[in-house]
Amino acid sequence: MMIVLMLLIIGCFMCLFRVAMGPTPADRSVAIDTIGVMVVGICAIFGIVTGQDFYLNVAIAWALLAFIGTLALSKFLEGRGFDE
Repeated sequence: MMIVLMLLIIGCFMCLFRVAMGPTPADRSVAIDTIGVMVVGICAIFGIVTGQDFYLNVAIAWALLAFIGTLALSKFLEGRGFDE
């Protein structure tokens, strides 16, 4: 479990680098979405290791917010409104 956790944390830092240095806004958007997926994985691992349901609830909420945020950012990058 610790190896997977360390790999996810390293992946998050690599995505943070892509967010900071990404050549296009689309690259940054994909990196932010990937960070959200990795954070959900980290929360799931914490939930399994500790045996507490709280981390799984946080993971579900984070996944929903990351999905909605990705949709909003993609619509913004296209130049469309939220009602279209």
